[in-house]
Amino acid sequence: MPPEIRPIPRHIAEPPHEREPHGRWAEQLGRRFLSACAEIQTDEKLTQPEVDAVDWYPSRSYANRTYVPASAATDEGVEFFGYVSFVRPEHGDPGHFEARADYTHETADENPDWRVDLNEEVIASWRGPGDVTADVTLVWGTPLIPGATVASAEVDEQTVDQCAIVQSDRFTLIALDNLIGFGGYAIYMDVALWNKRNAELARESLYEAEEPAAAEA
Repeated sequence: MPPEIRPIPRHIAEPPHEREPHGRWAEQLGRRFLSACAEIQTDEKLTQPEVDAVDWYPSRSYANRTYVPASAATDEGVEFFGYVSFVRPEHGDPGHFEARADYTHETADENPDWRVDLNEEVIASWRGPGDVTADVTLVWGTPLIPGATVASAEVDEQTVDQCAIVQSDRFTLIALDNLIGFGGYAIYMDVALWNKRNAELARESLYEAEEPAAAEA
C-alpha cells in the first residue's frame, strides 16, 4: 500500500476491559466525581446529585491512565458530566486519582431531535510530523435512537477508534480531534453510530459550525 497522506495514529486507547463500575467501586468513584462537581465555580445555585444518580460509561485506558466517564442529571434540568481517572499498576490497587466535572443546561430531554448525546474532554495533546498538532479527546455518550451496536470515531474519513455498545447503551471513545497542520485547515472528529448490519444510523461532529453572519444591506 502507498504511504499515508496524513499519517495519524489509530486506536490509541485500550478497548474496555471491564463493565461499568458498580457496588463499592462505583461509590468510591462517585464520591470523587461529586467532589469535582462541588468545586465548579459558578454564580448559579446548583443542586448536587447523589452518588446513586451517577451514570457510568465504559472505561478506556490511554498513556497508562484509565478514564471512567460519568454524568448525573438533576431535577432542575442540569446535567453534570466529567470523568474520574486513575493509574492502575500491574500488581496493586488503583491510585493517583483525578476527577474533572462541568455542567450544562443543554440536555437530551430538552432536545428531542438529538440522535446521540455526547460529551467530550481534551485529555492530552499530540504532535505529528512538522507542525501538525491535535487534541487527544475523550468522548462519551448515549445513543438516543434504537439499534445502535457500535460507536466509532472518524477523522478525515478514517475510523480511528470504536466501542461496542453492549451493556448500558453507553460508549466511550479516545481519538484525535482538532487536527491542524495538514493543508492549512482543521480536521475534526465525527462520531458515528452503527447497527449490527454495519449500517450508519447517526453521525455527529464535535465541531459546531457558526451560523454565517447576515449580509449588510
